[in-house]
Amino acid sequence: MRSSRRLAGGVWALGFVSLFMDVSSEMIHGLLPVFLVGTLGVSAAALGLIEGLAESTAAITKLFSGVLSDRIGRRKPLALLGYGMAAMTKPLFPLADSALTVFLARFLDRIGKGIRGAPRDALVADLTEPEHRGAAFGLRQTLDTVGAFIGPLLAILLMMALGDRVRLVFWIATIPACIAVAILAFAVHEPARTDVAGNVKNPLAKFRWDAFPPSFWRLVTIAVLFTLTRFSEAFLVLRAVGSGLPDHFAPLALVVMNLVYLASAYPAGALSDRWPRSRLLVLGCVVMIAADGFLAFGRGLAPIFTGIALWGLHLGLTEGLLAAMTADAAPAAWRGTAFGVINLVRGVMLLVASVLAGALWTSFGAEVTFMAGAAFAALTAIVAARGTPPVVNH
Repeated sequence: MRSSRRLAGGVWALGFVSLFMDVSSEMIHGLLPVFLVGTLGVSAAALGLIEGLAESTAAITKLFSGVLSDRIGRRKPLALLGYGMAAMTKPLFPLADSALTVFLARFLDRIGKGIRGAPRDALVADLTEPEHRGAAFGLRQTLDTVGAFIGPLLAILLMMALGDRVRLVFWIATIPACIAVAILAFAVHEPARTDVAGNVKNPLAKFRWDAFPPSFWRLVTIAVLFTLTRFSEAFLVLRAVGSGLPDHFAPLALVVMNLVYLASAYPAGALSDRWPRSRLLVLGCVVMIAADGFLAFGRGLAPIFTGIALWGLHLGLTEGLLAAMTADAAPAAWRGTAFGVINLVRGVMLLVASVLAGALWTSFGAEVTFMAGAAFAALTAIVAARGTPPVVNH
């Protein structure tokens, strides 16, 4: 915890921004798979397509917002735009009367996520000394996951208290989103930067692939394989409900996952400042293989929730780690672009993974879906064990 006390107040504030926005988002997303499949009659394949397209849209947007934040030398305005846009789209969910409307709401919400993601992560790096970088990303990820834990738990309690009035729960979810925007607007102060990449008129002008060292592109390759192991967590909710979990308790799957996630994210981030990051990445892949094993072959809720908990541990070990590795491997002047590139390839591969998972689920069942995820996790572990990029800048 000594590392956490050395972190800038802006890092803590950004963590609380993520916390409140995730409370809002997960209150909605914890109920959305059951609402789409059970109420609107959407298939698992269509669910995978909706989730994958939404996340890939966010990833493409992250590339442009990351590059733009490098060009103009400002991170906060883009982050504020992204969080503000996400907050404004929340009311579309309770107003939705069809799967198409839900898709539109998810699409616009993910554009907001895409606008804010890379500038926010670059801002965390800008505010942090290199020797505390893993701890900083681990702390932000932990606070983010606290929100992702509280959100579905609050959704369960509200569903029970309000007589399963899901649309009213969606309306209540707009409140923490507005709080997140207010914290970002008034509590985060951006440091001055002198390493501005230039040319705000065209954010992709003068972009050069060779501005990034080979070590960064090796990390991109690892990120591609890594993301194929992870399809949308909506399938965890479906797996739990299919194993006997009542519909109004569906968000419990995300509660369990995020409880383990938040407990492990900061310790894993701090540990990565002392251990080789590649060691934790391989460990995360091994944990994912175990999670997929329980989810594929478990019968009953106990083994299924064991798999969900291990999925959360995998997230805690790897999500902040990949952000720290990106900051390590990218030139400081192109840090926002680097996060944009990493998020782009991960978003595209998440689309592939979610569509593939939905197709496998529809055609062959849940077992084959999670077995495929385990196979990709094993491949990622093999590649990562051969070495990950060294630190090339501070």
